[in-house]
Amino acid sequence: MSKRDYYEILGVNKTADQKQIKKAFRRLAQKYHPDRNPNNKQAEQKFREISEAHEVLSVKEKRNAYDKFGHSGLDGRHTNNSFHTGFSDMFSDVFGDIFGNNNNNNTPQRGSDLRYNLNIKLEDAIYGTKLNINLTKLVKCNRCNGTRSEPGYKNKYCHSCKGLGQIRMHQGFFSIQQSCQNCNGTGEIIDKYCMSCNGEGRINDKKILSIKIPQGVDNGDRIRITGEGECGVNGGPYGDLYVQISIKPHKVFTREGKNLYCEIPVNFVDAALGGILEVPTLEGNTVKLKIPAETQTGKQFRIKGKGVKSIRSNLPGDLICKVIIETPVNLNRFQKELLRNFKASFV
Repeated sequence: MSKRDYYEILGVNKTADQKQIKKAFRRLAQKYHPDRNPNNKQAEQKFREISEAHEVLSVKEKRNAYDKFGHSGLDGRHTNNSFHTGFSDMFSDVFGDIFGNNNNNNTPQRGSDLRYNLNIKLEDAIYGTKLNINLTKLVKCNRCNGTRSEPGYKNKYCHSCKGLGQIRMHQGFFSIQQSCQNCNGTGEIIDKYCMSCNGEGRINDKKILSIKIPQGVDNGDRIRITGEGECGVNGGPYGDLYVQISIKPHKVFTREGKNLYCEIPVNFVDAALGGILEVPTLEGNTVKLKIPAETQTGKQFRIKGKGVKSIRSNLPGDLICKVIIETPVNLNRFQKELLRNFKASFV
């Protein structure tokens, strides 16, 4: 019985590139895989056919020979033995995301990054400061130094998986990699687990960390502190700590970028006739602001250089002062009479 055309089996044209061939194979292999079609001989046969077709068409030399001479052009190179030896690599490549990749659990892995939300005062954000924060995180066990074994005991080489943490099981015409059950995928045998960490190699610990807040940080900024995340696994490096900045509301000032904003109450007489006002600054002192005559409520005045120096620039922003006209209260009879006369003067 003659063999079917490999391109026909995969449902692709002879001009198909490797990406198209692999995509077609993945689709068909998922459909006819024996694990999804138990005790289905027809599906098993189809899976054999598409696997054989993929093995030939995915290798440049084999594909060229097949294109020129057909099945006879393979010269016996495509045998059951070659199929079995090459299939495990093909299985890992194609089905890794379907059935999971069994990585060696003893491989060093970087520790997790941590995030810490820090609320600070506006003054600390603008001028910078140092603050202490309290963290609870996974650190290397100081009893076993991360080896997971009780002091005095040494980790032993797992002979079942030859220290790889994985074993390969053959089922029919394909093979599957699984975690070694003898060592739980670590590649090591531990006779006695560390009493402090119960064989984890890491423990939770509280730490007080001094954080330097740079001058000019703003809401939403993140400060990265390298190596202050959680301890890695199997000797892997520590992760990083990310400090997320949020700024507490200030009773006088608000911030937008490099500028500060505040509202200045102004007596209606000064607003009408003009005058000199004392305006507070974030440093704690005051600056003089000249108000021209006939100033209306809501009018804004800019004081240069009294804003914020951002992290990205040494040039400070400005202080924007918004005038709010105050209506006088608790007037005596004389003051009320003056206002009535003043009102009558407009008639």
